[in-house]
Amino acid sequence: MSLSLQCPPSSFLSSSSTLPKPRMRFANGSSSSTLLFKCNRSFPVIRATLGFSSSLDTGLSTELDAVSTFSEIVPDTVIFDDFEKFPPTAATVSSSLLLGILSLPDTIFKNAVDMALADSSCSGLDNPQLRLSCFVDKALVNVGGDLAKLVPGRVSTEVDARQAYDTHGIIKKVHDLLKLYSNIDVPPERLLFKIPSTWQGIEASRLLESEGIQTHLTFVYSFAQAAAAAQAGASVIQIFVGRLGTESFWRPEIEAAIQRGEDPGLALVTKAYNYIHKYGHKSKLMAAAVRNKQDLFSLLGIDYIIAPLKVLQSLKESIISPDEKYSYVRRLSRESAANYSFTPEELTKWDQLSLASAMGPASVELLAAGLNGYVNQAKRAEELLDKIWPPPNV
Repeated sequence: MSLSLQCPPSSFLSSSSTLPKPRMRFANGSSSSTLLFKCNRSFPVIRATLGFSSSLDTGLSTELDAVSTFSEIVPDTVIFDDFEKFPPTAATVSSSLLLGILSLPDTIFKNAVDMALADSSCSGLDNPQLRLSCFVDKALVNVGGDLAKLVPGRVSTEVDARQAYDTHGIIKKVHDLLKLYSNIDVPPERLLFKIPSTWQGIEASRLLESEGIQTHLTFVYSFAQAAAAAQAGASVIQIFVGRLGTESFWRPEIEAAIQRGEDPGLALVTKAYNYIHKYGHKSKLMAAAVRNKQDLFSLLGIDYIIAPLKVLQSLKESIISPDEKYSYVRRLSRESAANYSFTPEELTKWDQLSLASAMGPASVELLAAGLNGYVNQAKRAEELLDKIWPPPNV
């Protein structure tokens, strides 16, 4: 598992803040969580000012400059050494991040976790499971509070995936986390809450958004999920482009897309974008699990693209002339969305039954796999906290 903080997009943020010069670096590798000490960002943005300084003198620019004029480019993983190249503007706090903090002898967030373990409102609980859950919530919020001081944008906090099929459980968890954030003076507008896109999660998003609480729906692998999430008014909808092309998850709907000559992940993002913008939904769309530059070029115009560091580095190192800069084309736009046609079935008012009927085997299996990964991380974080409680010198 990699120790890094995942970052979401940055239109929600201003990139004017100055981040402290990082002093640590740690990495290891994991597929679902990024725990590297990169300053988290809920939604970071890479701007044209990040190009090589020499390009400013010669009139040349980089591919990164060019693509950043179409979409906000979000570093998938940022370690301290990469701050100046790809400065984060937002952050995501999750169980996987807590695992990274707990696995290291000394980090800038160590005190945040120690203070959570010393909290008397948690340690006084007799039920061991409730006590551990309280510790995790406190640790997530304490770390999120520290990150809110480091990044100018929003901090997205992961909601326990074990609540994924319990609408009221999700809402209660978000309210609990929001109260804890309020206690440390982090305002609601700086926060997002990351919720799995089960029907129950989508319904929780709808109810929370009606209260003015911003939600970030993840594990979207089908058009039905994306459309239902948009109808719910989710602030951010995240689609994992590359995972839909994984051969181990090829099922009839994926194979049909491939036979039509489409990349299933890119096709889903295009369709979801067009739906959101054609019908005036407020949601912002984020493409994650981008595999290479070609994927990124095919997504230009989407709200946010989460790109791996190797792709960002390649973009940054590719110098282009002023004429070449205009060869990059917006692939997704409000104009193209207006001309996109949807079937009557796709324009339904989604409910639990229609969503279940429309999700194909691949999206069902991918959703289940994602949830299992998050649940396992949450359990491991609780186990580690249980082993070190009470912390020394407390």
